[in-house]
Amino acid sequence: MRISRRLFIRDGVATVTLALTAPPFLSDIARAQGIRSRSLVVVYLGGGNDALNTLVAYRDPFYYSRRPTIAIAAGEVLQVGADASGKALGLHPRLGGLLDLFNEGRLALVQRVGYANSSRSHFEGTDIWGTANPLSSTGSGWLGRYFDTLPRPLDALAAWNTTSETPRALLSAQGGVPSIPNGSTYRFASPNRGQVVTLERAAAQTMAANAAVDRPHLAFLNAASRGALETLDRVTQATQYTPTIAYPGGGFGVALRTVAGAIVRGVGSRVFWVQTGGYDTHSQQGGGAGGAYGGLMATLGDGLRAFYNDLRNQGLANDTTVLVFSEFGRRISENGSQGTDHGAAGLMMALGGMVRGGLYGTAASLAPGDPTLENNSGDVRHETDFRSVYARVLDNWLGVNSVPILGGDFRAGAPAIF
Repeated sequence: MRISRRLFIRDGVATVTLALTAPPFLSDIARAQGIRSRSLVVVYLGGGNDALNTLVAYRDPFYYSRRPTIAIAAGEVLQVGADASGKALGLHPRLGGLLDLFNEGRLALVQRVGYANSSRSHFEGTDIWGTANPLSSTGSGWLGRYFDTLPRPLDALAAWNTTSETPRALLSAQGGVPSIPNGSTYRFASPNRGQVVTLERAAAQTMAANAAVDRPHLAFLNAASRGALETLDRVTQATQYTPTIAYPGGGFGVALRTVAGAIVRGVGSRVFWVQTGGYDTHSQQGGGAGGAYGGLMATLGDGLRAFYNDLRNQGLANDTTVLVFSEFGRRISENGSQGTDHGAAGLMMALGGMVRGGLYGTAASLAPGDPTLENNSGDVRHETDFRSVYARVLDNWLGVNSVPILGGDFRAGAPAIF
């Protein structure tokens, strides 16, 4: 019988269940391999990121002829060299923070990532990337299934979702992930104030401490309550962290700063989900360094650079990997509203102190009829299955066997980002 328990904590966890993940994050397999406790931070770009304007093939004439108003001028791109096919590439001019990481060998850019018959629906596409199954957008997520492989007892704060709704990637058959979009308002909920709240929390902790060994349902509920109550002080520790450098303002910067605090303070969280939106650029996308898309790139690049520098200053860059992706790319040709519509293959990024930086995969040739394109040459055809990147993260970073988690062996085509 499946049982759920709601423990109300103001502006924080909506539902906390008994099982989540182990206090020592790594499984027995990972410990046997000698892998230390590591953090994975997933940064999800909601809306469908325009990969062609993130990483620009600035010597492809069809890039400019098919994007007359939103293309990035060749003289503006931040050059990163040529890929294996010889195509010269450059980052968007507002991604100077990521250029620094690339030049340091700590940023991997994986081109043309996706799957066959890409869904152009935001909801279905997001769920497919979450389930890691192009044939099904329902069920548990790839990180949720990872949690299910870990030994018990499990820590209620081993994963931390900084958004208000739990993404499908974190859905587990055996537990839940706390959603804490604002750690500074995460507290024990009570209509009272002062000493009364302290007494109420103490009473709740006393009741939750009852093991109820002869009453399994009550034992489950008490354990869930215990886990949620235990997260309160640890979340406070993370939000009270003073970073070594200034983070950009806005929600994305605040979320990354909180994640850094959780990692530095060692609150027990090892998987983090951070989401930033605005990438559904159907109109007035803007070209060059300006416009709406330029603002998105500045938010992304400046935030990630601050996060990496902060952790490096704390000696934790080698223990942290950031994985960045979106639900799909955009169409090659701009539309009549000076924007781009839903497309197919996109760009994945990985950054961290142990990441093998560089260009992975090959850029599409944007000439109509080229075999690197699909949908009557309107979209970029995928070259790398997104599950192969997941496989590399699971096997080489988290230290577990990716095959049962992903429902197949995708290791052969995995880019060697670790």
